[in-house]
Amino acid sequence: MKQNNYQGTFQRPVGSGFNSTSTASEVISGINLNGKIAIVTGGNTGIGLETTKVLALAGAIVIVPARDVEKAKRNLQGVENVEIEHLDLMDPASVDAFVETFLASGRPLHLLINNAGIMWVPLRRDKRGIESQLATNYLALFQLTARLWPALKKANGARVVNVSSQGHQFAAFDFEDPNFLNRKYETLAGYGQSKTAVNLFSVELDKRGQSSNVRAYSLHPGAIGGTELGREASIELFQKMGYCDADGVLLPEVAASLKTIPQGAATTVWAATSPLLNNIGGVYCENAEIASLSVNTEIEEGVKSYAVDEASAKKLWKLSEEMTGISFDIG
Repeated sequence: MKQNNYQGTFQRPVGSGFNSTSTASEVISGINLNGKIAIVTGGNTGIGLETTKVLALAGAIVIVPARDVEKAKRNLQGVENVEIEHLDLMDPASVDAFVETFLASGRPLHLLINNAGIMWVPLRRDKRGIESQLATNYLALFQLTARLWPALKKANGARVVNVSSQGHQFAAFDFEDPNFLNRKYETLAGYGQSKTAVNLFSVELDKRGQSSNVRAYSLHPGAIGGTELGREASIELFQKMGYCDADGVLLPEVAASLKTIPQGAATTVWAATSPLLNNIGGVYCENAEIASLSVNTEIEEGVKSYAVDEASAKKLWKLSEEMTGISFDIG
């Protein structure tokens, strides 16, 4: 019988022994990935780069799809077991081209880590008219996973790890107007609904994928210093969120709360490799552990109930197929 995490059935800690200060290297200690193939989107910067390095060091062959291939080559110079390919998540044709190349290799795919994402961006739309955060953070992820499904099935024990965010608590998914056609655009609302979508997709993907021996997870990596995620954010926005003072200087208490990049990659790597998750899927994780349900209205640790809701997960799957033109039949 298939398990499911609808309504957060399995959202409770499993005693991983790790915490917010654990690093990616620590959570993968003792795990051998020789013979495993991984794809890490955004695997050449920030926590994606750390994820790539740690998986490769554990023996996996890691494919890093990147929009800027030359930049990726510079950032990954000297890292063994890495292959770099071109991929622009804002361009559906680019996603299909990347997948076609990978599938032509005939290799199985043991780990798909959908790490790449954008945040704090002004209103932009892709060629289809889809708001950029929804397009990049979620619909590209849906398309990539659907197209790679034959390789994931071939692995006979694959995991799909989707990097979400505590920012899913900024907004539920707006099924009436996901593209901000009839409501004022708020960048954090756009980000929030894109990450809520990631969580809902992970719940539904895990339910459907078990018959193919594929499990799925979503996670919050933590608030992390030194990444490129905030490169387009204004000082005014950080001030509004209480992150910095009137001069744009990061507040000491905020700086002290930030994770390092090795700490920020830990939950991704844990979700991808931990034996404790061999028989559990569809869960939202944080601090290298399964998170609890968040029952309050404020932003806090845990996952909101609307992000693991069964009806919303099923509805989003159907909408995603309509928006991408892809029939994602697990089969």
